[in-house]
Amino acid sequence: MQKLRILLVEDDENLGTLLREYLIAKSYEVDLFVNGEKAYKSFVRTHYDLCILDIMMPVKDGYTLAREIRITSGEIPIIFLTAKSMKEDIIEGFKAGADDYITKPFSMEELIFRVEAILRRIKKDTKGAMLNEYKIGAYMFYPNTQMLKLGKQEQKLTTKESDLLKLLCANKNNVLDRNYALKTIWIDDNYFNARSMDVYVAKLRKYLKDDPKVQIINVHGKGFKLVES
Repeated sequence: MQKLRILLVEDDENLGTLLREYLIAKSYEVDLFVNGEKAYKSFVRTHYDLCILDIMMPVKDGYTLAREIRITSGEIPIIFLTAKSMKEDIIEGFKAGADDYITKPFSMEELIFRVEAILRRIKKDTKGAMLNEYKIGAYMFYPNTQMLKLGKQEQKLTTKESDLLKLLCANKNNVLDRNYALKTIWIDDNYFNARSMDVYVAKLRKYLKDDPKVQIINVHGKGFKLVES
């Protein structure tokens, strides 16, 4: 069985080496880089299954690297690993395309749990992928290819964007419970994941803005509702 390959970017060489050795011990293949520039050059020529990125790095920071990775791949999971724990920093990380955000100090067990949770969800999504489609007003949404189309315009969605839109479509004109969505997509309904989901809802609203009949509305204290008028 082929081992999953992780792109690890950490400018603290001691911590990076420790993480690399721990992940290798857990049967992952790991490429370690100390700055975002070198990491991106490796990313474009190597297949990776997951990225773990520090934020504060020389040459190219983690936010910039994540955005560049997202341009190339909307699907690959990205975990930020950082000492920047302010709420604004975390929201910025999710805006840059992160799937998860772990603040230092952290335990190796927590890191592995989060890595395995994300990869398990990706594997489940791939395994259970079906040829299906949803009509959302003037849009067509294809979850299996993570593509949202309006006429000839196409918007490639990230995995989380696609997962969230699929749940909204499955509950169209009904309330999508906030905690259910968090536990289904983010595994945990903690504060930071809840803020992340708000960012993704805002992104989906932006993608759907060209049809005024389509709205994602907040239902106070409950969740969100995808409605067509």
